[in-house]
Order: sequence, then structure tokens, then C-alpha cells
Amino acid sequence: MTIPPPELPPRPDPSGGLRASHGEREAAVDRLRDAAAEGRIDLEELDERLERALRARTRAEPAVLTADLPGPGLPASLPPLVLKGGVFGVSRGPGRWEVPARVIAHGGMGGVKIDFTRVECHRPEVVVEAYGETSGVTIVIPDGWAAETGGMDPGLGGLKVGTTPDRLPGTPLIRLTGSGGVGGVVIRHPGRWERRKLDGNPLRG
Repeated sequence: MTIPPPELPPRPDPSGGLRASHGEREAAVDRLRDAAAEGRIDLEELDERLERALRARTRAEPAVLTADLPGPGLPASLPPLVLKGGVFGVSRGPGRWEVPARVIAHGGMGGVKIDFTRVECHRPEVVVEAYGETSGVTIVIPDGWAAETGGMDPGLGGLKVGTTPDRLPGTPLIRLTGSGGVGGVVIRHPGRWERRKLDGNPLRG
């Protein structure tokens, strides 16, 4: 009677030990943000996982952070909104518009204004990449929303923050990145004239 040789354990997959790329880290970050927007993880857990994803050194680390989330096959999230000031300038809002997870604004020569005061945004976080360039970028957020500006390079034009740190439950955090360029970047709550216009034109369902 021939005795079969002992079964060897499966060899570990070496791919998890390879270094993670920027693209793999960013893919994990996007997936985590989408999961938080869908209510699968809370904001505290999102912050913890994002920090670990951004510090990941190997491919295995981002995979662990997203292993308990649904895989691809769900509806695709909104593509980034790109606004370019060009020569004449451009604005988005006030008014209802669908807010993606990432907004990219290039001030150009005409400037860009992004107004969130009328939107209904259920995302826990929105990343705004603002590049002031020549004429600057202005971002207006409602009372109760908060902004994180630590990732912003003020450049020559500077960064002006006119928001309060108090954040109401259920409102998104605006995570501001980019560079002020020559024109600078401003993020603030509505001014007096903007509030008068909002009060005189109440939002209807």
C-alpha cells in the first residue's frame, strides 16, 4: 500500500507584500468615502481608515481596509466636477446641484465661485481642490458646515478662511486642498448680501 505524501499548506500570495502605489491608495480612499456616504461606516471610522489608507506601504494594507465593503458592481459614483475660470469666469450655484465627492476648481483669469448654500449633500466629506491661479477661487458653504484647510498651500495670493469650526451633525466636511496661486482662495459662509438674497428666495421642494 502506497502512502501519499503529506499535503503541503498553500503558498502565501506574495502580492500583498509588494509596495502599494499612489493609485492603489487613492482607490481605497475613494471606496471608503463612498461607503461612508452610503452609511456603511460612520465618520469616526472613516477618518481612522482614511489615515491608515494614506499611510499604507504594501498592497495588503488597503485591501484589509476595504475587505468588509461591497466590491465593484455597485453604481459608479459621480465623476469629479471640474470648473475652469478661463477668461470670463465661472460659477456653480447657488441652487440645487448634485455634489460629487471631489470638486476641482482652476481660477484661471476670470475666477471661480462655488456656492454650496442651496445643495442637499448627504456625503460625510467633499474634497475641493482649489487652484487660485490668476483670479482666485471663492467657496461659500452654509452655516453649520465646516472646512478642513490643513492640506492647502496658500501660495502668493493666500488663503482666507471665514468659516466657524462648529459643524452640525449630518453635514459634510469640506476638505480643502490645492494652492492659492496669485489670486488666492477664499472659503467662507454667506455674506450679508448673499443672506438677503437667500431669505428673499426661500428654497421650495
